[in-house]
Amino acid sequence: MTTLLPHQDRIHLSSPDVTEAEEMALVRALRSGWVAPLGPEVDAFEAELAARFGRTQAVALSSGTAGLHLGLLALGVQRGDVVVTSTMTFAATVNAITYAGAEAVLVDCDETGNMDPALLEEALEDCRADGRPAKVVLPVDLLGKPVDHDHIRALAEAHGARVLSDAAESAGAVHCGRPAAAYGDAAVLSFNGNKIMTTSGGGALLTDDADLAERVRYLATQARQPVVHYEHTEIGYNYRLSNLLAAVGRVQLARLDEMIERRRQHRLRYIEQFRGLPGLTVFGEPSGAAGGSTRDNWWLTSVLIDPLRAGFSQEDLRLSLASHDIEARPLWKPMHLQPVFLGVRAFVNGTSERLFQTGLALPSGSVLGQEQIDRVHGVLADFLQVHRAA
Repeated sequence: MTTLLPHQDRIHLSSPDVTEAEEMALVRALRSGWVAPLGPEVDAFEAELAARFGRTQAVALSSGTAGLHLGLLALGVQRGDVVVTSTMTFAATVNAITYAGAEAVLVDCDETGNMDPALLEEALEDCRADGRPAKVVLPVDLLGKPVDHDHIRALAEAHGARVLSDAAESAGAVHCGRPAAAYGDAAVLSFNGNKIMTTSGGGALLTDDADLAERVRYLATQARQPVVHYEHTEIGYNYRLSNLLAAVGRVQLARLDEMIERRRQHRLRYIEQFRGLPGLTVFGEPSGAAGGSTRDNWWLTSVLIDPLRAGFSQEDLRLSLASHDIEARPLWKPMHLQPVFLGVRAFVNGTSERLFQTGLALPSGSVLGQEQIDRVHGVLADFLQVHRAA
């Protein structure tokens, strides 16, 4: 199977991993005549997604953000409601809450990078004391590492809140023997170009609630009433995935395990390179094993750098890699530090800020070949040698 990778000198964090199989699937979908949105490829992709991720229902959508937005609406979130979510996440999570007209309450992470259950409990109690109990808890699986779903679910239920899981980064991850996307009243995946599997752009909402899935499908197709003319009784959205992209997604889903394994091998090599070096910790290192009932999907491998012990900073290493045309990037800047969300109610302990200041994501894509990986590690070795000598 030939990988379709355009010639380029720059090494990216997580480029799309596509092959001739995806090309053939796209051509098949084009030749079928189902070029307009929806069609048999979407139907098949939804069935395959549900089966792979332990759900009875899947709705293929134009993005993970669309899934979060519609998931909130389908769970009954209305203007003025409260949604508690992680501050250590990409902006799309909080943006979707804003689209729904709700108030986001931000919760810091623990050392895993995921939502701290103790702070979540504090936030939920504060919301209830304020007379506006949380309608939904929206945890985020950071860099493909599943949150403590059981603990979070118990806290949400105790406060009468539903759970919408942001599993955008965790396709293929496992928590207590179940797919990460099998948790919550609904879970949302992203198939953006940088994710572990991609449809170029796209996403999906997964659930075991048939009524909730039907509500999402309805809203995603402009809330059109089932009559011969165009009739609309409420506002809808153009959020469905195209038949062509679903064809690509079906091949990607079939290849998911092999792509995860290549990323795992990248993680193991980073672990070996940084082993025993003062001030350097591979983020998520304990999940380097392929087995086990709980594991991430090795989407992005990151290193945490303590500048006092390592003798260099996150930015020093990033600039060195950049000088060799190798992309590296800090972990998510917490939402409570983002200018657009300043003033949002937040329960913080400083952990997300420290991870942002010390964490650096390294090239991790399954599409990376041996020559590219060797180049990354060669640059790292030279950099570490210089700084150890200093």
